[in-house]
Amino acid sequence: MTAAGLFPPTRDAGLARIAAVCPDDYARTRNALDGAVTRLSPYLTHGFVSLPEVLAGVLQRHSLRVQHKFVFELGWRAYFRHVLAHRGEGILQSLHPGPLPEDAYARELPADLRAGATGVPAIDQAVRTLYATGYLHNHARMWLASYVVHLRKVHWRTGADWMLGHLLDGDLASNHLSWQWVAGTASRKPYLFNAGNVARYAPPDWHSPGTPIDLSYEELDAIARSPIAVNGSAAAGVDEPPVGMAPPQAVRPDPEWVTGRDIWLVHPWALGDPPSDLPPNVVCIGWWPVDYLACWPWSEQRLAFVSARMRTITVVQWRCDRDTLACALAGARSVATQADPHVAGALPPQVLLRPAPALFPEVAHPCASFSTWWHRATHGLTLAEELPGVQAWQSAIRDQRSR
Repeated sequence: MTAAGLFPPTRDAGLARIAAVCPDDYARTRNALDGAVTRLSPYLTHGFVSLPEVLAGVLQRHSLRVQHKFVFELGWRAYFRHVLAHRGEGILQSLHPGPLPEDAYARELPADLRAGATGVPAIDQAVRTLYATGYLHNHARMWLASYVVHLRKVHWRTGADWMLGHLLDGDLASNHLSWQWVAGTASRKPYLFNAGNVARYAPPDWHSPGTPIDLSYEELDAIARSPIAVNGSAAAGVDEPPVGMAPPQAVRPDPEWVTGRDIWLVHPWALGDPPSDLPPNVVCIGWWPVDYLACWPWSEQRLAFVSARMRTITVVQWRCDRDTLACALAGARSVATQADPHVAGALPPQVLLRPAPALFPEVAHPCASFSTWWHRATHGLTLAEELPGVQAWQSAIRDQRSR
């Protein structure tokens, strides 16, 4: 299955995923690769839908307490954004020491790993699935990260950067902080898994008996704390898909599109429907931030996913840096867009930032652990519908219907 087959680049596809969520099935089976996961993450990362919209949609069919596992997992995405807001680019370095010194880890991903040819079926299936679909079940992501860091002794940042380029849902905070959690640089201990864990949660073609992961957790912990890497394989594998900076249909800005007009700027993390209260005759312009994509290039599948949605809500797609964008927008009457950490600092000062819808209340004090953040974000709440983001979303829907 390709990315286009699994994830149609439409808002309707995201809404259909929301309608199909069964929270109790999710809570019971989410660890299994064939479990009832939502696969909403690409639509959330790129703003087709928002966290409040997801939960409000689910609550139309299911009554949930705020402590339900489904709400809890939505909280992890919000918590990673909380850490990013307070740490900034600090999340790109280890938050604290891991099981080994930083210089014990390689900064290059081994060729057999890139090719999905390690000889460990769980790892090779994960790599090939990532390349084919742009998506991995969260459990498979953890297995892959754990193998990369703790068995092959590759630095977590190297693995995180590589995976980000191939994921349709590659969110900088969620991806890099998850890799740190696995590495033990954002958690109290390294995350480890073994062949028994794979056999419990994955289909037979992922099972890995007799491989370097077919060990006890005590043995794996000793390996994680040793600087000696497990040997790779010389077997033939698959070609890694190329990554790039922008789709070919994106062009350099033309100020004539915006002179004297109100502009809604659509960037790759703001692909929802334009707000209903924009000025009449607003012009929607797509923008690809080339400075960001030069640092974090994407797979062709991800570029196509974003570009296809952008085409449906914009009249043109521009690719340029911050200064070029500022010059192009100088003649506009007004320019606004939705705020997102990925474009923080990349937008010129004349762009008005509208805050993205938030599900949880703001936790102003930096929280070093999810449990601390979760306690503060849900303090005094019993039902999921009491979360401020749900209430705000439901109120906005009522207002739209009354107009």
